[in-house]
Amino acid sequence: TFCGGCHEKPTLGGSAGLYRNFFMAARRTPDGALLPSASLGSTGGVQRMYDLAPEAQARPPVDPAINVVTQRNAIPFYGVGLLAQLSNAELLRRADPDDADGDGISGRPNWDRGFVGRFGRKAQTVSIEGFIRGPLLNHLGVTTDPLSDAQRALLPVDSSAASASHAGLVRELLAGLSGHAQAAAPDGPTTDTDGVADPEMSTQDLFDLVSFAMLMAAPVVEPETPQIARGRRQFDIAGCSDCHTPRQGGPRGPLPVYSDLLLHDMGPDLADGFEQGQAKGNEFRTQPLWGIVADGPYLHDGRATTLREAVALHGGEAQRSRDKAIALPDADLDDLLEFLRSLGGRDQASAGLLPPGAPVLAVGAFGGPLASLSPDDQARFVRGRALFDRDHGIAEGAGAPRLNGDSCRACHFDPVIGGAGPRDVNVMRHGLLSPGGAFIPPAIGTVLHKSTALRGSVNAPQAEARVFEHRQTPHLFGAGLIDAIDAAIIAGRADPGDADHDGIRGRVSWANGGRLGRFGWKAQVPSLDEFARDALSTEIGLTVPFAEGLTFGLLQDDDHVPDPEVTAADVDDLTFFMRQLGPPPRRSTDPAAEVAGEQRFADVGCAACHVPELPSSRGPARLYSDLLLHTILADGVRGIEDASAGVRDFRTTPLWGLSATAPYWHTGEAETLEQAVLLHDGEGRAARERYQALGAAERAQLLAFLGSL
Repeated sequence: TFCGGCHEKPTLGGSAGLYRNFFMAARRTPDGALLPSASLGSTGGVQRMYDLAPEAQARPPVDPAINVVTQRNAIPFYGVGLLAQLSNAELLRRADPDDADGDGISGRPNWDRGFVGRFGRKAQTVSIEGFIRGPLLNHLGVTTDPLSDAQRALLPVDSSAASASHAGLVRELLAGLSGHAQAAAPDGPTTDTDGVADPEMSTQDLFDLVSFAMLMAAPVVEPETPQIARGRRQFDIAGCSDCHTPRQGGPRGPLPVYSDLLLHDMGPDLADGFEQGQAKGNEFRTQPLWGIVADGPYLHDGRATTLREAVALHGGEAQRSRDKAIALPDADLDDLLEFLRSLGGRDQASAGLLPPGAPVLAVGAFGGPLASLSPDDQARFVRGRALFDRDHGIAEGAGAPRLNGDSCRACHFDPVIGGAGPRDVNVMRHGLLSPGGAFIPPAIGTVLHKSTALRGSVNAPQAEARVFEHRQTPHLFGAGLIDAIDAAIIAGRADPGDADHDGIRGRVSWANGGRLGRFGWKAQVPSLDEFARDALSTEIGLTVPFAEGLTFGLLQDDDHVPDPEVTAADVDDLTFFMRQLGPPPRRSTDPAAEVAGEQRFADVGCAACHVPELPSSRGPARLYSDLLLHTILADGVRGIEDASAGVRDFRTTPLWGLSATAPYWHTGEAETLEQAVLLHDGEGRAARERYQALGAAERAQLLAFLGSL
């Protein structure tokens, strides 16, 4: 839903973890031609997000004709404006398509409208404008018109450092739009049929976006130390610099890009079968190494967790250099890797998205602790937060075989770590229906994961699946208070038979082992300890250690990483961090309206389920929830069963934190608070109708109250 979703690491404009990989799919005909899948249209991508409209709930099946599938990890934008200014002649002077010098390196250019391509994993694009317009449509579904000639003339070009003729060439490069799938948009306007007027992004906004990308600085190479100098010599001796060319000559001077930006055969193990422009299925652009230390995971699909692993996975033309590098004594290989780490970005590199040395936020702030912590507890809080933020790679067991995110923060980051997430990190649930209409969970479970660690594998639903349901990321602020509410308090509010005849039938959600559930959209998880274990396994694919009395989480899997893949100490620190997260702060902007709105909230009956406060052993929890199950969807809506919750049942969503955690509803389909109110049905229908009967001023007061939470 935003460019920064995939270009976030270590800062806006960078790369991303495995969870932001996207699929590309096509079909190869018997005569060898590669064609986009008929059901996927011109983008060639495998969709992961689907229309939220009730009539469009069934996820379309993956085209059975697909026989070529690959993944792509996000490419950082740092320095792309400088790369756009490189001339054809500068790039072509290193090309040797026929290996005329016999060194085994056959770099060759990819061409785009008469210019040497330089952007994309296969150098299939020459235009930054095109490289942005394509993903706007393919990844976000946002339509655009091309920039005008007048706008392109204003794009940032360093005319003081370039001749007038070169500045003209740069503008031609920026204007040249590639038609290659997945890389760029067509020459003309892009359109769709979603009912929103095209273009959905103005050309002024597109101009600003392209300018931002062009002006983004290149990473700064560190001053040389004796170890870096030794590593650079090992880099050259191994032959790495044959493709990772240290310098490109641009109009601003030499660029330490460490890439020839040409295509090379990377061997059968890395080959993905995709042909883009002149690039064959086994060919990839030499990845620029400036800033590489902060841009992991590595290679075109993120399969390499570390730089050492990335080096070892090189093949094809790079195999000879790879063999020399991995045969080095440990000390020499460490020097080589230290040299790579020196190529910019080390001071911003992070295991996740938290910048190095990030402070603990204040008590009472979003993401701050519930109360002041002792030095030991603060250190534990910091360790747990770092684990929550940390991206896990395939080499550590992530995604075996499936994942929705490679960290907890991947989904819980808005407005800060521990928060909610936008629709693009929704989890998909799916199920089957019996001939009589009863829900049947698929053999692989109801979670239909976004991605997989299995190369060339799409996480297709079970063929007979007919029910699909989005699950939006809930925030975790105040989760420790919810965990500390006595089960008897929650159970005491249940009224499954509607004994008081108020139309509200709250029921306890019973989790595994007969324990009262309180976490998750269906209150299917009984405690924070189990929530942490469940998320580590179900969402990331990591195995957890055995713990007496705890049943959630996988104890073993069949990947190559020894089990358990996380330690008991790490699980304890992670849970401690979540347990100490304070409740979300109120954001009052109109106190008088908010006070009146809370009274309206009670008057229309919202507080019957959204109970303002429950006591806990750690103090009052003003969560606005009874934590019980209620039938909240309309008759006939198909949904997912979970634990003791039926297809139309959901836990009363705690309302604290509404001010900063849009979108709303279990699907994320409500972009505003009023839309969420109007989606209530079943036991919530009467309260919704009373809300609708209020006058405009009274409705505004109620919404002001909700917006202050």
